[in-house]
Amino acid sequence: MKPEDLKLIVQEKYGQIAASSEVSGDKSCGCTPGCCSTVDYTVFSEKYDHLEGYNRDADLNLGCGIPTEFASLMPGDQVLDLGSGAGNDCFVARAIVGESGSVTGIDFTEPMLLKAEENRKKLGYTNVDFVKGDIENLPLPDNRFNVILSNCVLNLVPDKKKAFSEIMRVLKPGGHFCVSDVVLKGKLTARMREDAEMYAGCVSGAVELDEYIKLIENQGFKKVRIHKEKQIHLPGSTLAGFKESHDISAFKSGEKGIFSITVTGYKDQN
Repeated sequence: MKPEDLKLIVQEKYGQIAASSEVSGDKSCGCTPGCCSTVDYTVFSEKYDHLEGYNRDADLNLGCGIPTEFASLMPGDQVLDLGSGAGNDCFVARAIVGESGSVTGIDFTEPMLLKAEENRKKLGYTNVDFVKGDIENLPLPDNRFNVILSNCVLNLVPDKKKAFSEIMRVLKPGGHFCVSDVVLKGKLTARMREDAEMYAGCVSGAVELDEYIKLIENQGFKKVRIHKEKQIHLPGSTLAGFKESHDISAFKSGEKGIFSITVTGYKDQN
């Protein structure tokens, strides 16, 4: 599939999720069966409702971690959230950086941007804004942000090398990113991957863990560290479709599988 086609599919699906949540008011599931068929876009999500700044209307359960948990945000920080959706991580980050800081969310799905802006207006925040743009070509100046966040988004970006290059560009010297994302462990056959993607939407575009970390380091990031790693357990009905019993065992033991990770990396001071 061409990168442009993949981006259109992502825009369409997440636009449907935003519209679906508007109509149904259901925050426990990001999409209805009619929207996404058997694909569950919420299987990776974690509970946010204990966090300061949490806003129920902004939480569509589309993340795969809580990046603010390990982002070392400080009052006054200027923060960027890549793939900000309805604004969930932005509002949690805003509670930490306070009035003296600022938070920018960027997304290329218009319905998500509209939903995020609606939520911002309800909350009355003047130091949170939402911008339309492509993560591979951020419409933002160099050396702008102290911290960059992203939650279950970069795995859907076709050119991850370009995405991390852009993260490096817009970070201030000495700044850092904290990303929650989906990765793979072990070699998955085409059938295994297809079955996993039919169950969990965010598997599409995921790469192997070692490749992911190497890609980050190759863009010049230092002190790259995985803070949290969690396996996504596939249901028995999905595992039953695997032909080889050793593949099923490998998934159950964690030798192979789908994992969410939260990782940080730093830009040099100079």
